[in-house]
Amino acid sequence: MHKLSISDLHILLVEPSDTQSKIIKTLLLAENVQTVDVVKNVEQAKASITAHGADMVVSTMYLSDGSGLDILKFIKDNEANASIPFMLVSSENSISKLDEFKQAGVAAILPKPFEPIHLARGLNASLQLLNTDEINLNLFDPQDVRVLLVDDSRLARNHIRRVLEGMGLTKLMEAENGAHALTLLKDNDFDLVVTDYNMPEMDGRELSEFIRFNPATTHIPIIMVTSESSTSPHMANIQQTGVNALCDKPFESDEVKALLVRLLDSDI
Repeated sequence: MHKLSISDLHILLVEPSDTQSKIIKTLLLAENVQTVDVVKNVEQAKASITAHGADMVVSTMYLSDGSGLDILKFIKDNEANASIPFMLVSSENSISKLDEFKQAGVAAILPKPFEPIHLARGLNASLQLLNTDEINLNLFDPQDVRVLLVDDSRLARNHIRRVLEGMGLTKLMEAENGAHALTLLKDNDFDLVVTDYNMPEMDGRELSEFIRFNPATTHIPIIMVTSESSTSPHMANIQQTGVNALCDKPFESDEVKALLVRLLDSDI
């Protein structure tokens, strides 16, 4: 399978400001991106993606007819386009607004204005999603790894599922919260649990405590995926519940691959 490089990328840039679009396009070209199409709003972006596709979408948050979140949800809700990485460029610092993008499966969030190093990291994170290889494990065949994926956001589950399936992990069951996960844990065997932290009814911390203190499930490795800072009060003591690893949203494939090798190729 041919792996894409930065020079192969066909990028759709969504930016209403002519000045900003020229600046961002110039920075993309400086990173060796060869093809950049520019549109100004949500409807133009949807039309371009539908007609021509894209390897990646780079968008600002606020647009005349909606927001970048509308474009991200349009991408993720359409199976034909769902694998397209989306990079947000925004000066917004509201945690709740940025969290919506993280929950929906954004590949990278860049501050505005951003430095070339931020752009390079975002492009590389997107390439990781596009170029994911099957993971090599000594103790498991990846296709035999039974995964329970727990997240109240359908878009977030879809994004994480695609990342894991790209690594060859295809035996996945999904739960929309911790309470739903418990019913699946009682009736099925799993080799790995990947869970969100913030969920209704039963959150990731409560679910992790149940898994770790139940003799039938205590052996299962747990990866907790969260959009909260690892230094936040909620996260400071989360590993005391028996969580084996914390993983940030956006869910980056190289980081996840390293975690899976560590957790599944060792005795926990």
